[in-house]
Amino acid sequence: MTETKTTVSMMNQQLDALLYDEHNLIANLSNASALLNQSMTDLNWAGFYLYQPKDDELILGPFQGNVACVHIKNGTGVCGTALQQQEPQLVRDVHEFPGHIACDSASNSEVVIPLTKDGIKLGVMDLDSPKIGRFTEDDQAELEQFAAILLKHIDIQ
Repeated sequence: MTETKTTVSMMNQQLDALLYDEHNLIANLSNASALLNQSMTDLNWAGFYLYQPKDDELILGPFQGNVACVHIKNGTGVCGTALQQQEPQLVRDVHEFPGHIACDSASNSEVVIPLTKDGIKLGVMDLDSPKIGRFTEDDQAELEQFAAILLKHIDIQ
């Protein structure tokens, strides 16, 4: 087991315990972004964009890291693509991703996990790194589990 996988697996267990008996969206996203930021290495951004169906865009949610873009149209950039396709996006080098939105010029790789519960699009979980190739397929799989744990603790109304 790699060090990264061990760290992420432990992080998933910590998230489940941290969010026990709490179901508030903003509180849980805030703690989840803090946990991602303190647990994973080589990150410069870890957080969430929330889907606004009225405007068909993502809007900045709780995060840890450098300042970020506030509005991302559905289907644009890595986050908007993940939302539109409802598929995780693992990008080794963001400069090779067509339509990448450079909110932080220091970001070089990215992984984005769409967040959907009971058929309702809530947004995306986004992690950025200054290191090209920072995220692996194993990281993506573990982060998908992280997102599933997070969604279990969120009430949608």
